Amino acid sequence: MALRLVRSAQAQDVPPGVLQFLRRHEEEEDRHLQQFEQLLGTKSVGNGLPSVPSQWCVLAVHLYGYEALGLEFARLLVVVRPDLSSILHDEAIHVGFFENEVRDILMREGPPAAGARQAARAWRRRLPRTVDRYLHDETLEPFRDDLRKIILDAIDERFAAIRLT
Repeated sequence: MALRLVRSAQAQDVPPGVLQFLRRHEEEEDRHLQQFEQLLGTKSVGNGLPSVPSQWCVLAVHLYGYEALGLEFARLLVVVRPDLSSILHDEAIHVGFFENEVRDILMREGPPAAGARQAARAWRRRLPRTVDRYLHDETLEPFRDDLRKIILDAIDERFAAIRLT
C-alpha cells in the first residue's frame, strides 16, 4: 500500500522538497517489495494506483500513518530476520520525514492543521482493520492479539507525541 500511495502522491501538489523525497522513497519501497517477493516466492498483486487526497495536510497524514505502520512491522521483522535491518533503517527515515512534514502543518494551525487532525482521526478509525488484514496469517494466531496491541499502541503514541490526535 505504501508504495502505491507514494507513487500516486507524486502527481499531487506537494511542498518543495517533498517530491524529491517521494521519488527516492519510491525506489526504496520498490526495493523492499522485491526483497519480500523474492523471500516469499510470490508476486504482489497491484490494483493500480489508489486515489490520493488532494490536500497536502491530509495526504501528509496518510503517508505518515502508513509509514509508521511500516516501521512497526519492520521492528517485528528484524527480530526474526536481522539481515533485513536495512528495511528498518529506511522506514525510520521515511517516518521521520513525514513526521516533520505533519509537524510543520500542525505548527501553522488554522484550517490545514484542523484538516490534518481530522484526517488522522479518520485514518486511525480504519487502522485496526488494516492491521488485522496484515496479521491474518494463521501462523500468527498465538501472537495476533499481542502484536495488534503493540502496533496500535505504538502508532497512537506517535500521533499523540506530535499532537496529531
